[in-house]
This record gives sequence, C-alpha cells and structure tokens, in this order.
Amino acid sequence: MTGARVSAAVPIAGRRFVVIGGASLVGSTTADLLLARGAGEVVLFDNFSFGSREAIRHLADDPRVRVFQGDVMRLPDLLAALEAADGVLHLAAMMTISMDRDPWSGLDVNIRGAQNVIEACLVRGVRKLVFASSNAVYGYGPGVAGDLVEDTPFHSAGAPPAAVLYGASKIIGEQLCRQAHRKHGLDYVVLRYSTVYGERQHYRAANALYIVETHDRIKAGLRPRVIGDGAETKHFVYVGDLARANAMAFEAAATDVAVNVSGPEPITTLALVELVCELTGTTLRPEHVEPEAGKVRLTSGGAFRIDHAAAERAIGWRPEVSMREGLRRLLAWRDQGAATVQAAE
Repeated sequence: MTGARVSAAVPIAGRRFVVIGGASLVGSTTADLLLARGAGEVVLFDNFSFGSREAIRHLADDPRVRVFQGDVMRLPDLLAALEAADGVLHLAAMMTISMDRDPWSGLDVNIRGAQNVIEACLVRGVRKLVFASSNAVYGYGPGVAGDLVEDTPFHSAGAPPAAVLYGASKIIGEQLCRQAHRKHGLDYVVLRYSTVYGERQHYRAANALYIVETHDRIKAGLRPRVIGDGAETKHFVYVGDLARANAMAFEAAATDVAVNVSGPEPITTLALVELVCELTGTTLRPEHVEPEAGKVRLTSGGAFRIDHAAAERAIGWRPEVSMREGLRRLLAWRDQGAATVQAAE
C-alpha cells in the first residue's frame, strides 16, 4: 500500500453517490446504508442482466433514489449517470461462473468496463472511486494458504481457468485504478471482497452456492452434500459488514490503497454445511460426494485466513457479524420468502 492523502475523504450526508451494479446484493444493501446515513441522492446504475429490480423494489418510494438503466460498456451511459457525482462505487462485474460460460464477455466487462468507469469518473470530476475487487487476486490451489495479506502473490497452478481469468481481471482493474491515480490524481480505494452472503442472496457466486444449495436441499427433504472430505477453507463476509466497508471507504482519508474485507474467521466446507443444518433444525446428516464433472467449483487449497488488519488501519473497518449470525439472517430471509432469489441464467 502507498501513503494516504488527507484530501480524499468524502462525507456521505448530503452527497451524491452512484452505485454501478446497484440492483445487486451488495449494491442494494450499500444503497440502504448510504441513504440511512443521509446521502442526498443515490443513483442505482444497472443493465439488469444480472441485477434484479426485486432487490431494489423497497427503495422505489424514496425520492433520493434514481434508477439508471445503463451498461458499463457504453461510456455515454456512464457519463450521463455520473454527472455531479461525489462518489462512485463500482460493483458491476462478471463472476467466475459467467466467466466460464463466456470468457470474452467477462474480460470485456471486468477490464474495459472498469476503464470506462474510471474515464467517466475523470471526466465528471468524481471525488472518489471505490472499486470492488476480490480475494480472487490471490488465486486458488495449494499455494493459497496461511494469512493472505495485501502483498500475497497470485497463485494459479491447478485452478479452474475461469477462476484464474476472473482473478486476473480483478488484478488488472486494480492496476487501472492505480494508473488513474498516478497519472490523473483520481482518489480511490480498492476493497478486496471475500465471498459475500446475506439477504437477497443470488446463485451466481460459486462459493456462496454451498450455502444456498445446502438450504435448498434441506428444504426439499434431501441430505445436504459436502464436496470431498469438507476440509477446504472458505472465507465469507456478511453483506451488511461489506456495505459498511463501502461507506467507510468513501468517508476515510485513505486513497491509493487496496485492502481485504473479510469476515471474522474462515470456515471449512464441512463446518459450513453442518452450521446450516444446525440453524435449520434438520435431522438430515450431510453426505460426502465427489465434484460434479464440468461444474465450476473453486478449490481454495490449504487452510487460509484473509487478514483484514490493513482495512482497519486504512478505513477504520473491521467485521462485526459472525458466520453463525449472518447465516441465521440469510436463512430467515429465505424462509420468509421476502424476495425473489435470482437463479443462474
């Protein structure tokens, strides 16, 4: 990380924010928080290819919310949406499952789309960009072990090609932010998200599928499945904690930094499935199965922990919601049928 400039803080109250990918799990939850903290206007920018209007329906009557249907691949759309914006949160991206189906489109959206967002920020004089990256920048496989900190190198040996492409595209997006800062003075913070889960959960994140598919099988009266011996480590972050990180990245003086935002602690696949079983009260016991042929699955390698100490130093953030509590909230929301869960296309 490089040093921070004191001029980079963007207070939330009364300011105008654009959330690119706003009709998403993270986008809608962050919009809720920005509005609760007094934002003057929140523009939800989305092309609705993956985003859901159901996810933002609860915001329809708030006069401070504007929905802008646009695409990151169209610079004029971004220029129109970002006019007079103080802060921009860039969430729109193709994830690993989508990258597996259509790698060229994934690379276009994740790289050229990110550059379009940066160009629009520069033209419109946006004060700060918060760029959503991923712990995928550390890669996958046996080399991913121990404490993953911000200078941990990328590991790709043995990982699925789509996962490598996704991680590499996020690395490039981060470097485009750095370049814009160094050449043009654009203030930015990169947040490297762990796997996000929480209310309004969708089916697109490969690791989060362990949660929703386990819950679906239990509800159908079927035994939940654990891939292999269940010893693989996953690190999740609750969406409400992540929304706080997004807001705090705007408010902090930090700029030209990339930091991890992860949950309190990692969890093995077996422990995760057992926790879902416990919270649902089922007597069904997990069964161990081999991976499905051809299905995208992210192997995380050995035991690891995504360290978030740098996020506390840079933006004052630390996670607050435990995996147990976050799962309890997610499962309660799904059981209540509070919203339409998006199925994979």
